[in-house]
Amino acid sequence: MTVLPDDGLSLAAEFPDTTHEQWQRLVEGVLRKSGKEVSGEAAEAALSTTLEDGLTTRPLYTARPDGEGPDTGFPGFAPFVRGGTPEGTSASGWDVRQRIAGSDPVRVNEAALADLENGTTSLWLTVGSTGIPVDGLGRALAGVYLDLAPIALDPGAEYAAAARALLALYADRGVAPEAALASLGIDPLGHEARTGEALDLDGAATLAREVTGAWPAVRALTVDALPYHEAGGSAGEELGLSLATGVAYLRALTGAGFDIEEALGQLEFRYAATADQFLTIAKFRAARRLWSRIAEACGAPAAGAQRQHAVTSPVMMTRRDPWVNMLRTTVASMAAGVAGADCVTVLPFDSELGLPDAFARRIARNTSTVLLEESHLARVIDPAGGSYYVETLTDELAHAAWEFFQTVERAGGLPAALRSGLVADRLAATWATRSKKLATRREPITGVSEFPLLSEKPVVREPAPAAPLGGLPRVRRDEAYEALRARSDAHLAATGARPRIFLAALGPAAAHTARATFASNLFQAGGIEPVHDPVSVTPETAAAAYAASGADGTAVLCSNDALYEEQAGAVAAALREAGATNVFLAGRPGTSADAVDAYVYAGCDAIAVLSSTLDRMGVAS
Repeated sequence: MTVLPDDGLSLAAEFPDTTHEQWQRLVEGVLRKSGKEVSGEAAEAALSTTLEDGLTTRPLYTARPDGEGPDTGFPGFAPFVRGGTPEGTSASGWDVRQRIAGSDPVRVNEAALADLENGTTSLWLTVGSTGIPVDGLGRALAGVYLDLAPIALDPGAEYAAAARALLALYADRGVAPEAALASLGIDPLGHEARTGEALDLDGAATLAREVTGAWPAVRALTVDALPYHEAGGSAGEELGLSLATGVAYLRALTGAGFDIEEALGQLEFRYAATADQFLTIAKFRAARRLWSRIAEACGAPAAGAQRQHAVTSPVMMTRRDPWVNMLRTTVASMAAGVAGADCVTVLPFDSELGLPDAFARRIARNTSTVLLEESHLARVIDPAGGSYYVETLTDELAHAAWEFFQTVERAGGLPAALRSGLVADRLAATWATRSKKLATRREPITGVSEFPLLSEKPVVREPAPAAPLGGLPRVRRDEAYEALRARSDAHLAATGARPRIFLAALGPAAAHTARATFASNLFQAGGIEPVHDPVSVTPETAAAAYAASGADGTAVLCSNDALYEEQAGAVAAALREAGATNVFLAGRPGTSADAVDAYVYAGCDAIAVLSSTLDRMGVAS
C-alpha cells in the first residue's frame, strides 16, 4: 500500500517535471494540424498577440529562469504596485463616484440625490461652460450631506470660481475643514489638451496653496489622462503623459511654497479603464509604480502613493446597440477595482447618446454595487498580484510609459510638447494604427462591426452639453462604422428601405453557411441589408433569385472553394445578366478571379469595402 506524504496534497508528486520545451513541442503538433510548420520559439510566437506600445502577449507565462523579477513590495509601501494604502479598498470597497452631466442645477440635484440614496458614495460634477454654472453649484448640491459625500469638480478654465464656490458651500453648511473631502479638479494642462487654451500653472498652484491652508483634506489638482486616451493614445502613452503632467504640477506647487510631501498630496490621477481586463489591471498597477519612482527621485519615497480615479473608457462606448456597453463597463470597472483604484466611475451605457436617463445611471452605480457586495472583489488586496502574466505586463508597460515620459521631458516638458505638436502627432500615429485594426475587424466591436442588428430601434436621449473643442481630437472606436450606418439610416428615411445586397449561396448549407454568415455580418456593419434565397442558387436560378431580392446592384457568392471552381463563373454571369454590376466572392483573393469583381475575407478592410459598396449603390455620403 502506498503511503501518502503528510505534507499536504502532493497530487503531482509521482509525475516527472515538465519543461517549457516539452510544451512547445505539443504546440508544434497542434499548429501542424492547422497547416503551420513552425517549431520552438516560432511556435510560441504564432500564438502570441501584439499589443500597443511594442508589447506582446504570449500564450504562456512562467517564473523567470533566474527567479528574479521586479520588486512589487507590499500594499501601502513603496513602490506601491500592490496598493497605495496598507488596507487597500478591503475595508469598505472603492469609492463609487457617479458622474452627473447636465447644465440645469435642479435636474442635476435630482439626479445627485437619487444616486446618493441608492449606492453612490461621491459625486463628479462638470462646472462652468460645459456643465452647471458656477453660481448654480449650491442649488445642484441642495440636500447633499457634504460632510459624508465627497465632491469632485471638473471646472475647466473656471477652476478658481468653482473652487471658491464649493468651499463657500462647505463653510456655509458648517462642514469641518477636515471633513471636506473634495477634489477641486484644477487641471490646466488637461484643459489645454482638450481645448488648446493655455492656463497659468503658477496661478493654479497659488490657489492650491490658498485652499489647502484652510481645507487640509481637499486635493486641489487633478492629473487627468482621459484627454490623451480619448485622442487615441495607448496605455503606455496615457501613463507617460500623466507622469509628465504630474511632474509639471510638482514643479509649480513647490514653486508656490509647498514642500514635496505636501505637493505630492495635492494630486489625484484619473485614468481610463477599458474592457481589456488584464491591460487595465496592469495599467493601474504600473501607474503607482511609476509615480513612486517620481516621488523617490524627488526625495520623498514614502509620500509616493498615487490616488487613482478610474473612469470606464469613453472610447470603447458605442452608439449602436448601446446595451452592450453595460458589459464593457462591467469588465472595465471590475479590472479597475481589482487593480486597486481608489475611486471608480462607471459611465452610463447611453452616455455617448446624450444625457443618461435614470435607468442608465441606476445600472451604472449598481455595477459597482454588485462587484463589491455580491462578487466581493474588494475583499482581497491586489488579487492579480503574483500572476506571472500580470506582473510581466505591469513591468513591460511601466518601461514603455517611462520611455515616452522621458521623450516628453527631453522635449521641454508637457507644456512644450503639447504646443509643439509632439503629443498630437504621437497619439495620431497610434490611433492610425489602431484604426486599421478596427477597419479590418482584427479588433472587433460587438454589436457594431460584429453581429450588428439592423432592425434595432434607435435609443434617443436628450442632447448633452457640448464637449470642449479646440485641442486634441476625441476619437471613438465605432466612428468609422457609425458614419456608414448614418448613410444607411438617411437612405432608409429617404426611400423607405435600406440598401440591399444579395447573398448567392451555392450548394448545401454545410458548404455555404460559414461564409454566408461572415458576409452577412460584414455588410450589416455598414448598414447594408443582406438578402438571400432560402434555397441555394444555381446558374439556372440565380437570375430570378437576384431579381426577387430587391438588391441594389451588388451580390456576394458564398460557398466553399470546390463549389466556386464548379459554379462561380456561371452564377456570376447569370447575376450580371440580371442587373448585378458588382459581384463579390466571400473567400480568399484569387479564387475564381475571372468571375468576380472583389473579395471579402477575414482581415479585409471592411470600411473600404463597405464605403465603396454604398457609393456604387448610390447611397449619399
